Amino acid sequence: MIGEYNSQREPIILKEYGRNIQKLVNYIRTIPDKEKRTQMATTLIELIKQLAPVSKEAQENPQRMWDDLYIMANFDLDVNNPFTTPDRSILQKRPRKMEYPQSEVRFKHYGKNIERLVQEALKKEDPLEREEATIYLGKLMKTFYSNWNKETLDDSVIVKDIAIMSKGKLTLNLDKVREDNLFEKLYREKKKMRPEGNGRDGRDNRNRKFNKNRHHRRRDS
Repeated sequence: MIGEYNSQREPIILKEYGRNIQKLVNYIRTIPDKEKRTQMATTLIELIKQLAPVSKEAQENPQRMWDDLYIMANFDLDVNNPFTTPDRSILQKRPRKMEYPQSEVRFKHYGKNIERLVQEALKKEDPLEREEATIYLGKLMKTFYSNWNKETLDDSVIVKDIAIMSKGKLTLNLDKVREDNLFEKLYREKKKMRPEGNGRDGRDNRNRKFNKNRHHRRRDS
């Protein structure tokens, strides 16, 4: 027979390792000497780490490679396993159910982290530090809202929402917020400053300085 169809071959137990790894596992099972089997199994594990896609995960959980070796051998493998020899029951284990946060976010347009930061601000006992934390919260809230809604949120709404989330414990004077533009400073800090000498303005300044010095030398001469 020139070729061999996959339907005629022995099924691959763990397809992520490929047929050649499966054949090597089958060969190791036929070796009569246990020490030799163990040596060949250890060598195969090292080969898998280099060739198999799951090798990256093996660095965090090396026992998985040995468990997979037993699975490919249909749990019929007698070697000196450096880990606990797995039982066939591991195949019936279901993944642990992922727990999702159950707490409800009241102000979804700000995000859950804003509510966490409110709780952190409440821990500050110094009045000045608490006020600074509250102002920074206002900056973040205005930034987050504008990123999602592409419009500016009025400062009075932010001050009110902070008071609601903190149950009235974090307050700011609205007139002071507007007068000092407290919630807008975050936008100013994000603006990129153009380096001197870059762009049209930088070249013009540099040329003016050069021309001024040149005229000055002519007058001296």
